[in-house]
Amino acid sequence: MNTDSTGRFFNAAAGQGHGWIAARVPHQGRMCLLDSVLQASENGLLCAAGSHRDLGNPLRQQGRLGAACGIEYAGQAMALHGALLAEAQGHAAPAGGMLVSVRAVTFHAARLDGVAARLLVNVLSDAVSGPTRLYRFTLHAENIQAENGPLLLQGRAVVQLTPPRAPSVP
Repeated sequence: MNTDSTGRFFNAAAGQGHGWIAARVPHQGRMCLLDSVLQASENGLLCAAGSHRDLGNPLRQQGRLGAACGIEYAGQAMALHGALLAEAQGHAAPAGGMLVSVRAVTFHAARLDGVAARLLVNVLSDAVSGPTRLYRFTLHAENIQAENGPLLLQGRAVVQLTPPRAPSVP
């Protein structure tokens, strides 16, 4: 795929919603936490989510959604970015993935469930080595008056993508 068609592919990803995302990530049902893709490129992804306000959010413990759950939101954005990269290159999406490590995480809020605005989940790929990717991530509360609202958490993660499953032969 040439650079022009790759750019068009990522531009077309922007504006896609929950069903489109769920078709590309291993997280299904209520566990698919992202609502929409706001921006996409070969280098990163910006998504929005409102599921942190859902009383039925599967990550809630004792009615609370701690800020550490933001790492799962970022992980899902990383999984989606890996799937989009594979799709842009004409390959099948990874069968799954694993957060190998999370580092330098700074929490700027104790909880996510008290955030009235949508969450903005931003992931940027810093390095790629085969199926392993290094990402930086941030979660902000959306602020329509500014480019980014209050920073909720930030960090780095190493992700190991699982190769697609080979089709079964009858």
